[in-house]
Amino acid sequence: MAEHTGKEPTDKSTDKQQPGAGNARTVDPKLLEILVCPVSKQALEYDAERQELISRAARLAYPVRDGIPIMLAEEARPLGDDE
Repeated sequence: MAEHTGKEPTDKSTDKQQPGAGNARTVDPKLLEILVCPVSKQALEYDAERQELISRAARLAYPVRDGIPIMLAEEARPLGDDE
């Protein structure tokens, strides 16, 4: 026979999440304020549609995966002439 612990089961889907967590389609705005391109050391622009951080100075686009910017030059995509 199972013991009753007095605790009701919790529905994890109703638990409050930390700001910026849980929405893989966005990057925390505070993080964007402090991130710079590792190559040029210049500011980045967030492209939400393509899920990339754009460095105009270095002509690179860094991927954002599950809301986490991948700030490695070897993972970055070179920007095309029309970008």
